Amino acid sequence: MSVKDVKEKNKEKNTEKIKENVREKKLKEKNRTVKVLAWASFLNDMGADMIYAVWPLFVTVFLGASMSVLGFIDGLGDAIVSLSQAASGYISDRIRKRKVFIWLGYFFGSMSRIGYAFSKTWHVLIPFKVLDRGGKIRDAPRDAVVADISEKKNRGRHFGIMRMMDNLGSLCGTTAAILFFGFLGYKRLFLIAAIPSLIGVLLILLIIKEKKSERIKIRGGVSFRDLDRNFKLMLLLSAFFALGAFSYSFLMIYAKDAGFKILFVPVLYLTFTAFAFMFSIPFGRLSDKIGRKPVLAISYVLWAMVCLSFIFFKSYIAILLIFVLYGLHKASWEMVRRTFVSELAPKKYRATELGAFQMVIGICALPSSFIAGILWDKVGKFVPLYLSLALTAVALILLTFVKEK
Repeated sequence: MSVKDVKEKNKEKNTEKIKENVREKKLKEKNRTVKVLAWASFLNDMGADMIYAVWPLFVTVFLGASMSVLGFIDGLGDAIVSLSQAASGYISDRIRKRKVFIWLGYFFGSMSRIGYAFSKTWHVLIPFKVLDRGGKIRDAPRDAVVADISEKKNRGRHFGIMRMMDNLGSLCGTTAAILFFGFLGYKRLFLIAAIPSLIGVLLILLIIKEKKSERIKIRGGVSFRDLDRNFKLMLLLSAFFALGAFSYSFLMIYAKDAGFKILFVPVLYLTFTAFAFMFSIPFGRLSDKIGRKPVLAISYVLWAMVCLSFIFFKSYIAILLIFVLYGLHKASWEMVRRTFVSELAPKKYRATELGAFQMVIGICALPSSFIAGILWDKVGKFVPLYLSLALTAVALILLTFVKEK
């Protein structure tokens, strides 16, 4: 072998080493981004669930609101989520920036909890609920970041990690609420709940680095006619499901009416968040192996089992097991729908279409909880369950026609 050949061979080896080092560096950077986003999400959900664990009792018992009012406030919150995610997704794609929406979302959530702490009537909750759920401007851009830095073979796992940390935050926040609510009361508990999200804001600002990219022109936003057929079907079936999937608040009031003491009701919240935490990554991995569609179908079946169980079973043990089923539903549904939609959406419009998807779901969620509250007050508390079962069946039938990419 000539000297020239040796030099060429060494040059090729050096080039390959450089490429390998670049790949490893990029992989480490992507993994760090997922971890930081996951920890920020953990902190935010910890603060949020210090409130959510006692929220239905705060609204109906402490402030004396009816179930219709509780349904309206929860439904309004879900509708604001939809609008904020749609707007942030579209703008994020247009200006090619994600980070600002993420940290602002956590900041809004923190400020809303301070507002809740000083609310004396349910009417005062409304603007702070709008601010709280407006904080969901973070979700579509954040999900787009996770989808962009992932590959098909690990995307389900990455979204599973995000949901696991969300649910771990919920678990810690709920535990804190159970342990300290008796000593702190609503006001001081809510003020303390504002702190974790502020720490999450600092994590995003100080650690996440966003690369500069060119702005793209999106004419007239998202056109329904231009969407993929499978994406349209996902929108439609998800809308049907959302119309029946009323707020978790109703499940907790069902439990209270079944005889659970007020101080024990947050333990049921802890139960479902614990199972949602434990099974988020397993469901993510399962979706990577068998596909998104089967796991989404499992999540709908689990929700149907929750509704049927509340209708037919009344014992304490049965209700505890129902909240286990609800946790499994949350673990599978929250993870797989985000993963599935992110893969059906074109990459450069990913945040836009993730936001549009959430907008449709949220618009349906407003009448869902509000109608459930009215049906509870005027017709019977089990009627919302029957309606939800019918709409879930429609969603499952439509899901059979969706094809994975």
